[in-house]
Amino acid sequence: MAGGADADGERRIGVAMDYSASSKRALEWAVRNLLRRGDTVVVLHVQRHGGEEAKHAVWAKSGSPLIPLSEYREPEVMKNYGVTCDAEVLDMLDTAARQLELKVVAKVYWGDAREKLCDAVEEQKIDTIVMGSRGLGTIQRCWSPGARRHRRRRPLLHRRGLLLRAAR
Repeated sequence: MAGGADADGERRIGVAMDYSASSKRALEWAVRNLLRRGDTVVVLHVQRHGGEEAKHAVWAKSGSPLIPLSEYREPEVMKNYGVTCDAEVLDMLDTAARQLELKVVAKVYWGDAREKLCDAVEEQKIDTIVMGSRGLGTIQRCWSPGARRHRRRRPLLHRRGLLLRAAR
């Protein structure tokens, strides 16, 4: 089906989230310009390896189980995954989920963000992934860990082999 949807018409949209201003703008952009009624939104968090590796060893390769929005809202639940949620992001997701009848889930990975986001696209069968620019240029923001900062503030949109910079 056109638009990256599977046979039943459901699209899976991934949003990389680190709660930076850039990733919040990317989520806001996705809500306004990309999401359609009935889509599934997968909020992707990638945590660096930290002091609690043993706690997350069972999920080191595949990431956490999918976390429904109802649990994603709960600080105590997300604390178990090492994630501190942001009220602004939760409000955007709640509002979009109600208005567009979205299914919203979160998934937490541990390790290198570039590798884990690529893994997430494959494992979660994500049609389109949206992420903030972090102030980097188009190619640099995806693939160069020590890249120079630029003043671009548009979200990055990756869709099955295409790398696009979204219009503001």
